[in-house]
Amino acid sequence: MQDKPVVLILAAGLGTRMKSETAKVLHEVAGRPLIVWAVETARAAGAERVIAILGHQSETVREVLDARYGAGEVEIALQPEQKGTGHAVQCALPALGDEPDDRIVAILSGDAPLLASERVAALVAACRDSQAGLALLSTHPPRPVHYGRLVRNDAGVLQRIVEHKDASSEERAIQEMNAGFYAVRLGHLRADVAGLSDDNAQGELYLTDMAAHAAQRGGAAVIDAPFEEVSGINDRVDLAAVTTVARRRINEDWMRAGVTMAQPEQTFIDADAGPLGRDVWLGPGVHLRGKTSLGDGAHVDAGCVLTDVEVASGAYIKPYSVLSEAVIGSAAEIGPFTHCRPGTQVDEGAKLGNFVETKKTHLMAGAKANHLAYLGDASIGAKANIGAGTITCNYDGFQKHKTVIEAGAFIGSDSQLVAPVTVGRGAYVASGTTITRDVPRSALALARVKQINKEGWADRFRDAQGKRNVKRED
Repeated sequence: MQDKPVVLILAAGLGTRMKSETAKVLHEVAGRPLIVWAVETARAAGAERVIAILGHQSETVREVLDARYGAGEVEIALQPEQKGTGHAVQCALPALGDEPDDRIVAILSGDAPLLASERVAALVAACRDSQAGLALLSTHPPRPVHYGRLVRNDAGVLQRIVEHKDASSEERAIQEMNAGFYAVRLGHLRADVAGLSDDNAQGELYLTDMAAHAAQRGGAAVIDAPFEEVSGINDRVDLAAVTTVARRRINEDWMRAGVTMAQPEQTFIDADAGPLGRDVWLGPGVHLRGKTSLGDGAHVDAGCVLTDVEVASGAYIKPYSVLSEAVIGSAAEIGPFTHCRPGTQVDEGAKLGNFVETKKTHLMAGAKANHLAYLGDASIGAKANIGAGTITCNYDGFQKHKTVIEAGAFIGSDSQLVAPVTVGRGAYVASGTTITRDVPRSALALARVKQINKEGWADRFRDAQGKRNVKRED
């Protein structure tokens, strides 16, 4: 008998109630597409193979899976027409042609991201121990739902599952319902789905008919699961509800690992974010998106949005800063109101302050730009100082060019550095200067018009303006 299961993920549906141009399984919960949640659950449960059964927008879904896991790592079976869950499994069976009959196949829904991998492992174990070779999850919903009902005999053995549309009023009163997750021995699966009929209210091939076949072998094993864990997503209301639960779980896990959240209900951490170190502090309204990671003692204050950012220990991201694809060194300070665009690297102890924007820029240790600057395509040496209003003019309308500011250089306020240009080590650029040529080491660069003062000019100007206004009134 094979120990590790093969997992089939049902992900071919159109998802019409989502009212979206995007396939349902590509909608995201906590930054992760629904199909990816299902694959991650399958892998965590020990799956040897994962096969996604796709239909609507199959190529787009395949691209997402290949980009994340590598080409072909998640296998694909196609269901060109959606004729029910039983038909979906029929479409996947050719991919299992070389598998032995005693291999256990777990069948998961692609739109239930809260399912625990431990639950799938328990389902597989129950199937392995079942004489009927079938185990399934049931649930007791707290509100009316159109799920299939589990019909048992007087001895409590599951006899069949009746779908809501096919159920009588008496059957609809049954509170034990089908959650839509199964584990079955492949030999039984092959035999059971071969004989499925579409003689039902929906004209589809129901996978739930396996329960009636299993009753003839002694009855399927049934494991009850919380409705919150197994509930699927049919529309955007469901998506929002499930996202709320997923984010609460993520936050609780990180808090138990040593992260402080000033307002957990207002903290948004994606499923793929981490690691987050001990004594990390997160202010209200913080978003940690993508694969953002935070070192021990990092402090991210209110309203910050970090996407695919690596933050080292002891760094301080001040309020309302936005960072994307950036690397922030230890004890660095960012913000408030700083925008670090992709390619930004801020080394140990460096500072980016109020209303500074960076792009493809490296601030080396101890460098600082504290106010109102744009630094694009730049290399800024250790302990260099960038004055308020400084701009690296990196774009000539056709190409981007690099600015190099070497260690210890001082750039005065309201300076423009027209790239490509280098300011040498320890050099000074006077305030209000436009630099168009390299500045040698330790030099002072000035490039501004000589100041001229015209004595009494302001009084004469005001007098003249006053006389003109009097004439207009006359």
